[in-house]
Amino acid sequence: MTNRFGSLFAAALFAFALLPAAALSQNATSPLMVETIVGAKAVRAQGSGNIRWTEDGSAYMSIEESPEIEGGSDIVRHDLPGEARRVLVTASDLIPQGEQAPLDIDDYVLSPDGRKILIFTNTRQFRRTRAFGDYWLLDLDSKTLRKLGGDAPPSSLMYADFSPDGARIAYVRENNLYVEPTSGETPPRALTNDGDDLIVNGLGDWVYEEEFGLAKAFAWSPDSRRIAYWRFDTSGVGTFYMVKNTGEQYSQPIPLQYPKAGTTNSAVQVGSVEIEGGRTTWFELEGDPRQNYVPQMSWAGGSDAVFIQYVNRLQNRYEVLLGDPATGETTTRLVEQDEAWVEPNEAPTWLRDGEAFTWLSERGGWRRLYVVPRRGGEAELRTPGDFDVISMLAIDPADGWAYFIASPDNPTQRYLYRATLEGEPHVERVTPDGQAGWHGYDISPGARWAIHRFSTADTPPVADLVDLTSQTVVRELTRNQPLRDLLAANPASETEFMKLDIGDGVMLDAWLMKPADFDPARTYPVLVHVYGEPFGVTVTDQWGGANALWHRMLTQRGYLVASIDPRGTAQPKGRAWRKSIYRQVGILASADLAAGVRTMLSERPYIDPARVGVWGWSGGGAMTMNAMFRYPDLYQVGIAVAGPADQLLYDTIYQERYMGLPQDNVAGYRDGSPIHFAENLKGDLLLIHGTLDDNVHYQNLEQLAARLIAANKPFDMMAYPDSAHGISTGENTQVHLYNLMTRYLDEKLMQRDPAIETR
Repeated sequence: MTNRFGSLFAAALFAFALLPAAALSQNATSPLMVETIVGAKAVRAQGSGNIRWTEDGSAYMSIEESPEIEGGSDIVRHDLPGEARRVLVTASDLIPQGEQAPLDIDDYVLSPDGRKILIFTNTRQFRRTRAFGDYWLLDLDSKTLRKLGGDAPPSSLMYADFSPDGARIAYVRENNLYVEPTSGETPPRALTNDGDDLIVNGLGDWVYEEEFGLAKAFAWSPDSRRIAYWRFDTSGVGTFYMVKNTGEQYSQPIPLQYPKAGTTNSAVQVGSVEIEGGRTTWFELEGDPRQNYVPQMSWAGGSDAVFIQYVNRLQNRYEVLLGDPATGETTTRLVEQDEAWVEPNEAPTWLRDGEAFTWLSERGGWRRLYVVPRRGGEAELRTPGDFDVISMLAIDPADGWAYFIASPDNPTQRYLYRATLEGEPHVERVTPDGQAGWHGYDISPGARWAIHRFSTADTPPVADLVDLTSQTVVRELTRNQPLRDLLAANPASETEFMKLDIGDGVMLDAWLMKPADFDPARTYPVLVHVYGEPFGVTVTDQWGGANALWHRMLTQRGYLVASIDPRGTAQPKGRAWRKSIYRQVGILASADLAAGVRTMLSERPYIDPARVGVWGWSGGGAMTMNAMFRYPDLYQVGIAVAGPADQLLYDTIYQERYMGLPQDNVAGYRDGSPIHFAENLKGDLLLIHGTLDDNVHYQNLEQLAARLIAANKPFDMMAYPDSAHGISTGENTQVHLYNLMTRYLDEKLMQRDPAIETR
């Protein structure tokens, strides 16, 4: 959600050095520093590369450094199971006529027949990603290179995609859908013509992209004759103005159509447009288009129907509709309801020659996989048992298996399972025993191969190419040895995972990090890392990136670091656990967190109850504020980064999904918003926010600051100019941020004198 810091005191308050070496753990031979964690020369975890599977799953492709042209890249095909390697595209193939240097490859798409490739380059920012750019089409046979878009301005095309027959390419330009032939014989042609600053065709509006993951909002029909797409009319949505104050003599307002909780949404239509005639047929959807959502739409196993998920504004009733692309008529196939909310499904996989589809549902108390007949009949349960399907990874109709991530026995870990699609339901674990931790897989079409990634809380990720039929490693992709060497030079005690009993049968998962020279006879300050909202979890047995290194650095400086997942977080503990938070976000979780901290204090006398800190980002920033304001005698120090202070200032889809409509839950919105308890602050609080945060707006910090000032409460704050939600814009911003937080903890928490009464 948000970030920000600015001091109400003199700048000299923070002009002190890092904690002296004498205060560091005695066994720390090479103490970590912020600069080695997030600085320009930081050792960062390596991924498995820009790898994607071929359509038949017999090979994968990757972008690799060109051996011939400095700064250039090749696209290479790796056939399986052997070591065959073939360069599909060389850097020299990507030099436009009249230019000297090859195109930078930001992304690429191979045509269905494998004979052409789209190169995405010259990108620029759009919201959270660099979605604007130029597309060049390379013919792999003739080696001809052509820029798409006709007379389009540079870096103005978005989400280009081949038609299934490979004859055309569709993309979004200036909020309209376009197509152009791959042959280049005719110029681009607009399929919609009403796109402008407020009318958007083929891509999601801000809140759909943020909360439903809908960025590219169109899909080709399998027969290449139509495109199904979304149209957003944002004209009724409130405009939020961000202000850029740097770089110019006058400030620059940046308008954003952003629907805040309880306000007007975009009017959304979905339809299909004929490629030849250019006529759009709109699907018939009952109700006000501003009071209902279409979070997902895809072709229903063929070109004769479109699969539509249609949901009311409260998001507690989902209708699965089948729409006729020629007439717009819709029929209801499935209704999913819940007293709290229903999560959207990703596009289903169609089985049995298009006569059934996959569906995830919590109707039985756990998130389970079902196969639903297209033309009526009961949904078939494929994953019986009291466990959650965390995410679907692949469906292999040929062999009759569905592959998914689950962890029935330990919610802090992740493993690969599979279930039968026909006959008697059967579920089996695919991940071999003996590697406890966090497993992720990118599975090839046909489910023969997978990119396997594994890590734990204390070990960086490794990535391998594996044969799923035998679980053997075919190829090592990365060991992350530089990061492992860094950890070896900076030892710490193994992260301890535990369960905290907070009464009434509620057990909370938690972890605790200790210094390498931990002495249980001593007392230590503790910093609790929090999130506590339905979107995510923090208690996971996986590598935590920069935060994990920063937490390790803090243990070297003599801190304990802990994390606790309260009820309502997205742990695989069943529907009741996750939806206990309904209509009480910020209330139940902050109470659980306080109870968990008290349990930890009572069970571990080496934790100093006079030095308890809490920090979090986004939803964790809100949780930090609620902790400091609602339980002021428990926490002495808090750092809230990019946190929403008032739930009414956040977006409709997220906030109303978990809290209901503001007019129907006045008390919940009030009591869940930390701003209404600001006058209770006793400890030291640092608020941090980016001034151009388009997600959790900077106004959250200013409104909370005004409330704290009115209550005459001392606090500290920092604003990062031009930074968005991730607070990374500008040179040294992340270094400055983590150094700031470290200094604040060193002064306010590590050196806190229990004899001095908390202000």
